[in-house]
Amino acid sequence: MLNIEQKKEGTNLEIALVGRLDTTTVGQLEEVTNAGLAGVTDLVFNLAELEYISSAGLRVLLACQKVMNKQGSMVVTNVKEEVSEIFEVTGFSDILTIK
Repeated sequence: MLNIEQKKEGTNLEIALVGRLDTTTVGQLEEVTNAGLAGVTDLVFNLAELEYISSAGLRVLLACQKVMNKQGSMVVTNVKEEVSEIFEVTGFSDILTIK
């Protein structure tokens, strides 16, 4: 199960993910990001309540990073230890800006 909370102020967008981002829930995030990144210059993914991310979830974050490289910046914040380990093992900690 995944809940997605969005907070948009001007050209800033924060997306908070709650639950599990995997093959069964990744479509929800793709819908949000495909529709919501136009005009955004600062994107923040708040992962304070994300318990797990699969390779499908990593793919969506990478796609968002590629879009934001062209139109602004993207930051991933509040990463739990379990998710941080996945970022480390996959090398995503070198690709994403994590705070």
